[in-house]
Amino acid sequence: MGLYTIIKKQRRKEKEIRILMLGLDNAGKSTIVKKISGEDVTTISPTVGFNIKTLIWGCYKLNIWDIGGQKVLRGYWRNYFEFTDAIVWTVDLSDRMRVKECCQVLKILLKEDVC
Repeated sequence: MGLYTIIKKQRRKEKEIRILMLGLDNAGKSTIVKKISGEDVTTISPTVGFNIKTLIWGCYKLNIWDIGGQKVLRGYWRNYFEFTDAIVWTVDLSDRMRVKECCQVLKILLKEDVC
């Protein structure tokens, strides 16, 4: 097998990207994931733990981790950081009563030691 063949095979391989969907409970994380994957969004229930959805987008394989946002689960978020390429922080701006809490939780998250 020549160098050209090896390079060509490498270029065909899908690049995997791990994305965490984080935010307070009832922020819309699961709704967003279901909507972009073409699923029905009329019946959404709270995420207990996490759900993983894999989507192909061009030459990318997106592994989207939808993590529950309940207060009791937030302490476990750091366990999902390793090997994560991106975090999507989800905010329900229609819930004005929780925007301040959302900002506080995000500030705590940004202070996490991920190294």
